[in-house]
Amino acid sequence: MRMWMVNPAVMCKKHLLGEHVECHMLVGHLQRKRQITNYIRLNLLQPKSLRERHDQLAKEMKDRGMLHKSPLPEYDLSYLPEEHRIYTVNAEESLAELSRRCPECRERSGVLSDAQEYANSHK
Repeated sequence: MRMWMVNPAVMCKKHLLGEHVECHMLVGHLQRKRQITNYIRLNLLQPKSLRERHDQLAKEMKDRGMLHKSPLPEYDLSYLPEEHRIYTVNAEESLAELSRRCPECRERSGVLSDAQEYANSHK
């Protein structure tokens, strides 16, 4: 399971859909009150942002014309240690890793960065 925590617009379809599925898998994990220590240690999960992240991914899916019919079920983080609940994924490291792994994500992130730089320079 992994929450990349990068702008969903930079993700290729495979990674966008993959992270969406993994959000649902994480909810199942949390509903069974399983430990996530190793995922936290490896900079893979940001539990406190799970619902918001799922919604960001779903919005991007819809913006690309994909269907989204899977609302995120309820879950409870209270059994987790506080440091796990509030853990924040390093998005810069995630983007670097995603770009290293996937040529399409690397290209999308470059195009988005160029567009953002252009927009910022013309304000």
